[in-house]
Amino acid sequence: MPRARSLAGLGLACAALVLLCAARCRAQQVVDRIAARIENDVILLSDIRLLGRYQLLVDGKSETASDILDRLIDQWIVRNEATIARTPQPSEADVDRAVQRLQQSFASREDYDARRKLAGLTDGDVRRMVANQLFLNNYLDSRFRPSVQVDEQAVQDFYKKAVLPRAEARGQSPPTLEAAHDYILEALVQRGISDQADKWLKESHGRVRVTKLLGEDGP
Repeated sequence: MPRARSLAGLGLACAALVLLCAARCRAQQVVDRIAARIENDVILLSDIRLLGRYQLLVDGKSETASDILDRLIDQWIVRNEATIARTPQPSEADVDRAVQRLQQSFASREDYDARRKLAGLTDGDVRRMVANQLFLNNYLDSRFRPSVQVDEQAVQDFYKKAVLPRAEARGQSPPTLEAAHDYILEALVQRGISDQADKWLKESHGRVRVTKLLGEDGP
């Protein structure tokens, strides 16, 4: 009789464990549901949350779930084209430097770590997000930089309308045009790349099948 009770207790314990696992699986399915279908791929709710946390780290705030989903759709389009073009993944050294630049944008390493933890990100999360951004940016740069034209007048105008007023507002002595020339030129090239990429993405949306499943209440 004691053995029968023992077996019965074991059976109840197993049943309870199965029910607990099933409940957890259902909870996970609800939490990490599909936010959008794009061609034969999907964007998950966890993808939206991860990018939102990364925005919180970098910008101090995050966009709405709907806006983040739009960004992820853009990223999917760029990543798909970059893969077709066989764009190489960034090197570990490139990722190291990019992560270091991000950390140096904070007042101290302690400040960075505190913000990262507050955003709910691990060092691995940050590294993956940085590597992904480098990969996408490298493709866009290689695709659009050759067609961006910046003349000398545009450089001078930027110096007068942006560099000089910024230095004056900060009470600083402005750099000479010669000293700031290459910085200004690259900034204008990056603006041109961004403008062309935005136009291309808008056109690309019409050629990609996207079904958004994200509810109005977001995550």
